[in-house]
Amino acid sequence: MNMQISGSPIHRMLIVISIFGMILFSSCTDEYYVYGIEDVDITPVNSEKDKPKTHTQYISILYANMFQKAIGPNQMLQALNAIESIGDKQVAYDMLVSKYMNDPEVKIPSVESMRADPETFVRETYTRFLVRQPTEAELQWMINYIDSRPSLTPELVFFSFATSNEHAHY
Repeated sequence: MNMQISGSPIHRMLIVISIFGMILFSSCTDEYYVYGIEDVDITPVNSEKDKPKTHTQYISILYANMFQKAIGPNQMLQALNAIESIGDKQVAYDMLVSKYMNDPEVKIPSVESMRADPETFVRETYTRFLVRQPTEAELQWMINYIDSRPSLTPELVFFSFATSNEHAHY
C-alpha cells in the first residue's frame, strides 16, 4: 500500500510533523497519585530524658531502686564523697552500684524467679530503673537474651540498668 501526500513540500512536511506531534503527545503519560500521608517524627522511647541527674539525685534514686527504701543522710554523704573523689563520673557510678550489689540488704529477685517469668522480671526492672514500660521490641529482646544465656543473673541485669545512660538522665 502506497500513500501519496498531495500538496507542496511544506504542506507535506507540516502534515508529517503534526502526525508525529499527535503520536508523541498522545503517548503514555505519567500518572501522579497523592496519598494522605502525614510526616511523623519518630523518636526513641527515652528521647525526653535529656537532663543528667545530679550526683545527689542519682545516688538517692539508685539507693531506692536497690534497697526499696530511702537513703540515710550519713550514707548519702559517704556516697557523695566517694563520687566526688573519683574524676570519672561513670567509673564512680559503676563502683557505687557494685558496692550496693554486694550489700546483703539489697533487694534483688532470685535467679529462679527471673527464669520462671522473664516477662514480669523485665517489665518490673524497666519500671524500677527507667520508670517506664519496655517497648515490645525491648521486651522480646530482653526475654530472648535471658532465655539464651543460662549464666545470666538478676545482678548482672540490674547492674546494666543501673549504669545505663537512660538511668542517669531524667
